Amino acid sequence: MLEQMGAAAKAASYKLALLSSREKNRVLEKIAEYLEAQSHEILLANEQDLLEARRNGLSEAMLDRLALNPARLKSIADDVRQVCSLADPVGQVIDGGLLDSGLRIERRRVPLGVIGVIYEARPNVTVDVASLCLKTGNAAILRGGKETWRTNAATVKVIQQALEECGLPAGAVQAIESPDRALVNEMLRMDKYIDMLIPRGGAGLHKLCREQSTIPVITGGIGVCHIFVDDTAEIEPALKIIVNAKTQRPSTCNTVETLLVHQRIADRFLPALSQQMAQSGVTLHADSNALTQLKDGPAKVEAVKAEQYDDEFLSLDLNVKVVADLDDAIAHIRAHGTQHSDAILTRTLSNANRFVNEVDSSAVYVNASTRFTDGGQFGLGAEVAVSTQKLHARGPMGLEALTTYKWIGFGDDTIRA
Repeated sequence: MLEQMGAAAKAASYKLALLSSREKNRVLEKIAEYLEAQSHEILLANEQDLLEARRNGLSEAMLDRLALNPARLKSIADDVRQVCSLADPVGQVIDGGLLDSGLRIERRRVPLGVIGVIYEARPNVTVDVASLCLKTGNAAILRGGKETWRTNAATVKVIQQALEECGLPAGAVQAIESPDRALVNEMLRMDKYIDMLIPRGGAGLHKLCREQSTIPVITGGIGVCHIFVDDTAEIEPALKIIVNAKTQRPSTCNTVETLLVHQRIADRFLPALSQQMAQSGVTLHADSNALTQLKDGPAKVEAVKAEQYDDEFLSLDLNVKVVADLDDAIAHIRAHGTQHSDAILTRTLSNANRFVNEVDSSAVYVNASTRFTDGGQFGLGAEVAVSTQKLHARGPMGLEALTTYKWIGFGDDTIRA
């Protein structure tokens, strides 16, 4: 089965690579139109997935990731329309010039070919990946989580209908619907057909792909994100940012998981934090120094376990640790961070500059929420993933991250001397 899918995707990728921006946008507009026109079928499939997920005891965080409603589906369709409005990087000449040999050379952006994406209970990823791949002339093979197989199948059916109506092969976007884990292992070895593999899920999935894949892998999306409250931070603005970073949508990878508080501000800041977190329904997991300051406050608080500094809660839970200074905060982030998103709240420019220069994450913020690490927020349109590695792409991966380049030499019957 996968052999046939791979061959179909590779064949489709050759056709997609030749499309003009206008032709690609026409497909995307049709996909957005059909997502709304056939929303009933997609939402019905999603309801069935949700029912089964609840029966299987999925956490509230996972259920939130899985759930679609008319507003979310409309937002997904609007994201596709936004991709239409973005500049197409394919065909862009990056650089070049005339060489002494007389050869005129240029470096031109081209599609990667076939993108494979393995992801968990995030039905929006199906559309995000498909739209970004199609805009950049790439074919896609998608393997969503078993929790969303009905939703993904219904969504891909709509996408394929739009493709065929525009005279393009359905093999341009395909989904592996079977929940059989053996197919994942088989997919990891499809280097004959798949040019780049992107896992979007937990640490276990990333480890499996790094160790077993014969295809280049882009890893990311695991967000043990930190906010450091410096001793010069202002309490009210800091609390506003923390509430946004923790509670706006706790199940996402750009949610803050650990709050580091400078010891000089702790006695003033932590009681205010307790009041705010109690109102927001957040449970605090505090180190011994923070626990002393928090135990008499209104927020629910318990002693932090060492391993929690390395985990994504993806829920209304927040680690709180008192640190000696900026050096201590940076050391903690280096030891426990996942190079996703980290922030400093400060009114001292030198501290802000040190944090930006010394914290080695794909996105670093000064006096802003970590929730901004998102392709749409960065002006990239929908994102295919957030890369936390350093080769090829880093941070939210938009259109350019789905291209490579080729060297093109123009001669006049030119030979090498």
